[in-house]
Amino acid sequence: MDQASRAAAPAATVLPIGGMTCAACSAAVQRALSRQPGVSEASVNLLLAEATISFDPALTSPERLVDVVRKTGYDAYVPFDERALLEEQEARDADVVREVRLLTWKAAAALVAGALAMVISMPLMTAAAHQAHGASSADPFMRWWMGRLDPSLQAALPWLYTLDTRVLHAVVLALTVFVMGWAGRHFYVRAWSAWRHRTANMNTLVAVGTSAALAFSLAATFVPQWFIQRGLAPDVYYEAVVFILGFLLLGNLLEARAKQRTSAALRSLMQLRPATARVVTGENEREVPIDQVRTADLVLVRPGERIPVDGVVVAGESDADEAMLTGESVPVSKSPGTRVIGGTMNGSGALRVRATSLGADAVLAQIVRLTRDAQASRAPMQDLADRASAVFVPVIVAIAVLTWAAWAMLGGPSGAARGVVAAVAVLIIACPCAMGLAIPTAMMVASGRAASLGIVFKSGEALQRLSSVTAVAFDKTGTLTEGRPRVVTIEPVGGVAGDEVLAWAAPVERESEHPLARAVVEAAQERGLVIRQASNVVATAGGGVSGIVDGRVVLAGTATFLAQRGVEGLAPLEAAGDGAAQTVVGVAVDGVFLGRVLLADRERPSARATVEALGVLGVRLTMLTGDRAGVAGPMARRLGIDAVVAEATPDAKLRTVEALGAEGHRVAMVGDGINDAPALARADVGIAMGSGTDVAMQAADVTLMRGDLSMLVTAIRLSRRTLATMRQNLFWAFAYNVLAVPVAAGLLAPWGITLSPVLASAAMALSSVTVVTNSLRLRHTRITS
Repeated sequence: MDQASRAAAPAATVLPIGGMTCAACSAAVQRALSRQPGVSEASVNLLLAEATISFDPALTSPERLVDVVRKTGYDAYVPFDERALLEEQEARDADVVREVRLLTWKAAAALVAGALAMVISMPLMTAAAHQAHGASSADPFMRWWMGRLDPSLQAALPWLYTLDTRVLHAVVLALTVFVMGWAGRHFYVRAWSAWRHRTANMNTLVAVGTSAALAFSLAATFVPQWFIQRGLAPDVYYEAVVFILGFLLLGNLLEARAKQRTSAALRSLMQLRPATARVVTGENEREVPIDQVRTADLVLVRPGERIPVDGVVVAGESDADEAMLTGESVPVSKSPGTRVIGGTMNGSGALRVRATSLGADAVLAQIVRLTRDAQASRAPMQDLADRASAVFVPVIVAIAVLTWAAWAMLGGPSGAARGVVAAVAVLIIACPCAMGLAIPTAMMVASGRAASLGIVFKSGEALQRLSSVTAVAFDKTGTLTEGRPRVVTIEPVGGVAGDEVLAWAAPVERESEHPLARAVVEAAQERGLVIRQASNVVATAGGGVSGIVDGRVVLAGTATFLAQRGVEGLAPLEAAGDGAAQTVVGVAVDGVFLGRVLLADRERPSARATVEALGVLGVRLTMLTGDRAGVAGPMARRLGIDAVVAEATPDAKLRTVEALGAEGHRVAMVGDGINDAPALARADVGIAMGSGTDVAMQAADVTLMRGDLSMLVTAIRLSRRTLATMRQNLFWAFAYNVLAVPVAAGLLAPWGITLSPVLASAAMALSSVTVVTNSLRLRHTRITS
């Protein structure tokens, strides 16, 4: 390939993006990137705060794309290389932790300051009404409110009403400036950045509304006579500014907490790789950092250690737990010539491994890459508040301007001043507190309810997506099954009883740590058999175990293992099983074959009922498993699952999920192992069993902590109730604006009904209370039937 061809080869990068708060933000970044020469595709994920970009390296570069993002007013940086992925994830996680901590302090400070400002403002409003001699001071509701709250406050805090109003003004102004300058500073910085780039978002409305209220309050503070001369009470609205920022900061805090877990899956995957490896050179061995291992190096793996590299065994015998990659619950025997995978757990034997695939070519690294790509391709949650923001913000600003103009032209001598009051009321009542809380509050309450039931949702996006799931793909081992082998049946020969076969096998198997051996011993104990003492026990990796019991030679293992030791009549052992057994163990005493023990991974007790319930809901079901078809098929038929994908690698599971999505399904993937992580991340909703691996739970959107598969049906029902609550919340958030904005603008002024900025801020707060109260109903909603 020549140099020009290499330059034209397409490339891709994922840029972390900072400062995005709504769909309007992510849309602005995506438009800017898509217009850049050389960019063929750009997708911005608001939840993950990332931009996935395909580009021509001959025309642009990651550094240029970072500059494009920064010119739109948002932050970006070139990602770390593959080797430093763990360090990058740790740095980003630390940033999120700091963000949550800072938002906690800011929200608490703003809400406390708002409460203080409200108390201090009551004497100021009383004084302003007296100054204006009651002439059109406040609207009817405000007069009613003042008439009842003011006397109570005077009785409780009489000293407050004796303070000079200039002192009170100074205190509330200081509180307001503090909250705006520290706690709410980012709203104004981002609004200014959006203004510079000719865009508008929720920050724009917050900045314009609170700044207008501040400007009006400053005028009332320093030139009150201007208002009094025009028949207006010089009311101040500092507390409205502080409360608006406090409620919005609370919403930001809830969102930040939801984002804390979004990047943990990649870090968990990378941590499976050991940091060091023992490289053998001649008679010497030395421990070196994993990055210094080279292809063809000889690596020593001791018993119980995690295998550091992909390679081929050149010496030693053992077994390896590869469930993280293959989904098989039974450890795989390893001997010279067999392949091992980095990150899997070595069993009881020492191995010498010749390294083959390293770095980005290793199986674990490929799973990391698949999981990362699947996460980046996920579309952000598109709630109504974010989708409407691009239209909502400029419309409200325009209404406020038109309100002032109409009052100035039609309101007589004091029309301009009244127009300012009305315009500020419009901006304040339209501030999106309730819109910002509509989704997070429902998510928070629903998540708490779910946790009490043993269900953990990672985000509001998972709640929304799960409600519309039309297809569910199940991993088999550890999900539909319990993930551990058990004795299914015993098939004796020659008139021997089944318990006698088990009684001979259990003593020698008790000396082995193999999962199959433990299953045989457990079966003997369950039947109340006396397990005798065995001596001279020798375990052969991948074959079986032998020993002396009551002076007789006992063998338990594979047909090959028994045949190599002179056992005859093994035809029944070599015959195919019934399709349900994963493994067959033959038992012989003094060279005489007694029978075989069939072991299988049992179905979860709740599996069949769950499948039936999902069928009633009209959900299409598919089983994905690394097992052979002869094992998976019979189980699927017993459970009532029609579609089965057997011998599925992690990549095959991912492709199956993608294929279901391409057919128009909203897909949920249910799994428990690391081999499921890419499919869990790519599915519309990834659901992990709590009894599975940490990586599966980190990659998934939902975790069933009790390992009870029936909780999947409960989770779907809860998500549907939660989505209905979210829609109700958004309705009320918008309804307050639709009903109150015209009143705030003065539509009912001819009948003596107006809406002051103080009442506007109260109505804005009331809409938030309505949203929170509605969300709290999820605590008691019936979802189990």
